[in-house]
Amino acid sequence: MEQSPKMYFSPENRVAPLGIVALEGAEELAQKIEAHLVRWAKRADMEVETFRIGCSCPRFSSGDGKGILESTVRGYDLYFVVDVGNYSCTYKYFGKENRMSPDDHFQDLKRLIQAAMGKAHRINVIMPLLYGGRQHRRSYRESLDCAYALQELQSMGVENVVTFDAHDPRVCNAVPLMSFDNLMPSYQVLKSMFRAFPDISTGRDDFMIVSPDEGALNRNMYYASVLGVELGMFYKRRDYSRVVDGRNPIVAH
Repeated sequence: MEQSPKMYFSPENRVAPLGIVALEGAEELAQKIEAHLVRWAKRADMEVETFRIGCSCPRFSSGDGKGILESTVRGYDLYFVVDVGNYSCTYKYFGKENRMSPDDHFQDLKRLIQAAMGKAHRINVIMPLLYGGRQHRRSYRESLDCAYALQELQSMGVENVVTFDAHDPRVCNAVPLMSFDNLMPSYQVLKSMFRAFPDISTGRDDFMIVSPDEGALNRNMYYASVLGVELGMFYKRRDYSRVVDGRNPIVAH
């Protein structure tokens, strides 16, 4: 049953005025989100052209940066959209081009949250690739990057984090009092595959699912079950008698 846009945009139902802050590298995703919301708002008889709030994170020649919000966010329901995996973004560092790492993207996110100065009604973060997601547990003497990053966001006033297919969604245990939504795009992947390759045959004699490692097995079991095909798996054979760079080295796949 389709819900009416008026449920979300009427003054008596909405949380606060909506604002979307797109960090560098996430502009295209934010533009698609905004276009959908603008269509919905107009169907609810709300005259609005944009929900975007301009922002920038300029760098000093030393590589230090700062976050700037280009309009007021007082009383807004803010959604920060950040793609920490976008390595195509660059900045000048002592006159040389330097590609942005996940650490750089996450630091810019914190800068812009600081720039809001606690004036927003609510702060939400949409992070398709969860920062530090691959370092979700401790082996040997290691940092817990993902858990600590979530705790940092919570301490800065973030109320909701939205991510997709987290490496291990149990990392939300680090912030049990903060909303953490891990959305699984399994159906959307299948839909996109059939749209991109309409003549593909998924018969048992023509098609099978292969999991690249044991970590992806549950997802690929779902695909194999839905399509009714066979399932294969690769796994990493490790040398547990040695430790190289903090891990047991892979001998073979």
